[in-house]
Amino acid sequence: MNQARELNTTLFGSLRALLGERVTTSRGVREHHGKDESYYPYAPPDAVAFPRSTEEVRDITNLCRMHSTPIIPFGVGTSLEGHVLAIHGGVCMDLSQMNEILAVHEADLDCTVQAGVTRKQLNEHIRHSGLMFPIDPGADATLGGMVATRASGTNAVRYGTMRENVIALTVVLADGRIIKTARRSRKSSAGYDLTRLFVGSEGTLGIITEVTVRLYAIPEAMSAAVCSFRNIAGAVDTVIETLQSGIPIARCEALCATTMRAINAYSKTNYPEQPMLFLEFHGTHGSVEEQARLVQEFARANGGMEFQWATRAEERSRLWQARHDAYFACLQLRPGTRCVSTDVCVPISRLTECIVETTRDIDRASMPIPLFGHVGDGNFHCVILVRPDNEADLAEARALNARLVNRALDMEGTCTGEHGVGFGKMKWLAAEHGEALSLMAAIKRAFDPEGLLNPGKMVAP
Repeated sequence: MNQARELNTTLFGSLRALLGERVTTSRGVREHHGKDESYYPYAPPDAVAFPRSTEEVRDITNLCRMHSTPIIPFGVGTSLEGHVLAIHGGVCMDLSQMNEILAVHEADLDCTVQAGVTRKQLNEHIRHSGLMFPIDPGADATLGGMVATRASGTNAVRYGTMRENVIALTVVLADGRIIKTARRSRKSSAGYDLTRLFVGSEGTLGIITEVTVRLYAIPEAMSAAVCSFRNIAGAVDTVIETLQSGIPIARCEALCATTMRAINAYSKTNYPEQPMLFLEFHGTHGSVEEQARLVQEFARANGGMEFQWATRAEERSRLWQARHDAYFACLQLRPGTRCVSTDVCVPISRLTECIVETTRDIDRASMPIPLFGHVGDGNFHCVILVRPDNEADLAEARALNARLVNRALDMEGTCTGEHGVGFGKMKWLAAEHGEALSLMAAIKRAFDPEGLLNPGKMVAP
């Protein structure tokens, strides 16, 4: 991976005139922006700029284009496939200071924010209104980053992903134009759906600066539960039967016994160290009770134990925080390692088969590999714990990941359900999309003919 180069002095002078101290070539700042949560080697940018408005993003873009310098958008750096690594050098555009909530339209159930607003910041701001933004990838990611990677998370089974919840975007294009992709109306037949084109584009087509998203009323009742099973197949079958029965469950997470052991050690919990389901039900008090009763029946038929309930807000928060901390908990199973995180998603009717076959690979592996995921939408992760300087570990992880991805594709699934492509998943896109991949490359060239926007990611132009 290329190391950062010295930034063109004329470009740096122009950026300094525009931003003052909000542009830097400090080694520490560059190194911070040259890594994410993936296992890939660091690749720092040549400089880091901190814009505060769409117009400043435009001006930085124009300066970089004049000097043929790559631009890498950056949120908070929680990506998992090398999205923010400056593998060709350039200027990292950190949007974290663009963190204003611009408008909340309570009657319309939507709001508009700058791209650097985080999901927790937004929910804290609107809490008094009885509304919530439900997309919850675990990390306190920025809304711009969540749009760029088409993020989802634990609530996606009920509320959808970012794809379903983004109404409109403001985007700065590679040529410096500022566009708005849509109005705030809930539907439109006016022209191409540019909003969906930018959702999941990972900074390769334009720089997202403002986001309008859907909001939802906080349910009258929320109740969470955990349920242990003799084996992971019973847990996943319970989920499949729940969904096929039309029960509108809000959250539905499966975790293997290894993951539960890691969570107990890290979060100081005392859950049974067996395959588990973490569940949450939203609705009226009556509907929540009915949903829970039906799911408990499915669980019993599949070898599940009695539900352990968390009804108070603080209990639910502790339960879901333990789930969100699973990634960091699993890293402690093999200290000094980094994670190769898999991310396949398959049709729910094939989910049990896919997970069971994957557990056979895990049983043969030389390192611990926890498995958990958002099984309500067919998505699960293996956390392959590798020593980053050990080629045998890396080779074993790559081989296991390749088998898993090919298995998912054979089942009409995808190589990435929510983490995105970055450069880590680029090699799988041809197998998944076929000739459509050449169309993606043509779109990239049309939007970014010089290849300056997050180069080396998503598709080869």
